[in-house]
Amino acid sequence: QVQLVESGGGSVQSGESLRLSCVASTNILMFTNMNWYRQTPGKQRELVASMTSFGTTHYTDSVKSRFTISRDTSKNTLYLQMNSLKPEDTAVYYCHAEEDEDMINSKHYWGKGTLVTVSS
Repeated sequence: QVQLVESGGGSVQSGESLRLSCVASTNILMFTNMNWYRQTPGKQRELVASMTSFGTTHYTDSVKSRFTISRDTSKNTLYLQMNSLKPEDTAVYYCHAEEDEDMINSKHYWGKGTLVTVSS
């Protein structure tokens, strides 16, 4: 069973930075894509940033130019560098990976999340 373990969350002041890490128990290049989601109480989980197996990245508008998704395939680790943090970035951040089984089906893996708290 694939495991994803996040780390790097914490409490910071507005304008500061954090880097989240997600270590996978397997070769991350087997995943079609890897993503960072976030969720606050009472709200749906939101896709923040994604990276395909080819390295193509995508960001939600609210974090563009502030967040950077990257990976180290030698460490099977996905990162999310978060700069210029704002109070509205406060959330539990989840690592997600998708693995294609065939043309139709795919498996989804989730980490347990890491809490990021940004105070003004």
